[in-house]
Amino acid sequence: MNDSAGIQARSTMTLADICKILNAEVICGEDKLDEQVTTACGCDLMSDVLAFTLPGSILLTGLTNQQVVRTAEMLDLKAVIIVRNKRPDESMVELACSKGLPILLSPYPLYECCGMLFAAGLKGCNGSVHAKDESSQKIEPAKPGEMTCGAPGLGD
Repeated sequence: MNDSAGIQARSTMTLADICKILNAEVICGEDKLDEQVTTACGCDLMSDVLAFTLPGSILLTGLTNQQVVRTAEMLDLKAVIIVRNKRPDESMVELACSKGLPILLSPYPLYECCGMLFAAGLKGCNGSVHAKDESSQKIEPAKPGEMTCGAPGLGD
């Protein structure tokens, strides 16, 4: 199955594939676009990134400061993707380039970026992946009167 960017759905992809899917601009690290990626995390809270992101993942975030680069360096992340067309400050770009960390910019919001990569087959850091075949587990809608998302009445 192909997505709208023409990338074959699979659980391992390159940073170049991710650029195509997310319509991303490369700010630095163009020489690393052939790096293989198997997992991704979307988060703006760096303490959660440290707690839940796997080494070698990519990080999708709306943050544009040096702390993101320092966190990515600690976890040996493959790249940082900044969402919503936000521009990183110059100190972030300089630090990322000096560390050899690719920085990509996508025009899409965080939720959509994560969804597009998940739909293309890239796993989240908990190992979940979108199944593309008919044998995939079906998610049943809530029955009337059931609680969903912890709020009463949403299943009505």
